[in-house]
Amino acid sequence: MASEALLSEDALYSEIRGQRLLGFLLFLISDCILFSSFIFAYLYMRSSVAVWPPPGVGKADLYVAAVNSIVLFGSGATMHYAIEGFKHGKRGRFLGFMIATIVLGSLFLSGQAYEYSHLAQLKTTWPGSTYGASFFTLTGMHGFHVFVGVVFLIIVLLQTLRGTYDRHRYFGLTAATLYWHFVDVIWVALFFLLYVY
Repeated sequence: MASEALLSEDALYSEIRGQRLLGFLLFLISDCILFSSFIFAYLYMRSSVAVWPPPGVGKADLYVAAVNSIVLFGSGATMHYAIEGFKHGKRGRFLGFMIATIVLGSLFLSGQAYEYSHLAQLKTTWPGSTYGASFFTLTGMHGFHVFVGVVFLIIVLLQTLRGTYDRHRYFGLTAATLYWHFVDVIWVALFFLLYVY
């Protein structure tokens, strides 16, 4: 009787997991559409003028953004190793890599705050310019997503420590991993568009 209840519970979890995964993927697709609309608006503004950035407006510092990118991409690697450690029952490995991901995500946000404070000193060129507005909108929206991701990772870590997830039921960790990799991929596009191109 107990084994039948366990089997039906596993079947129910499997069905609900599929629905949750579909819902979460639809959320990520809607987020892709949001970022895509802002990126296309940026590309339209950029192609509408002869010189970009406009005269007198300096581009953002590539060096700071490159260091920040390495930090964020490193956090994608640690997130991958964290969930793999969890799936294989290596609790210490999971905890170490999960905490490293949270720390690296926080360092990325600190780097972005440093960059913003430096750019805010250029009072005569950035505020009121199309370039400044598009830059702060895109990077700010991404930074907000990173902040939400860090909070998400902290919550999932606390849930794991409380025993919410086991080796067969860990959808929250899967969702956190997908979200974190999404944030990484969006940054690849923004880094290329805003700093390199």
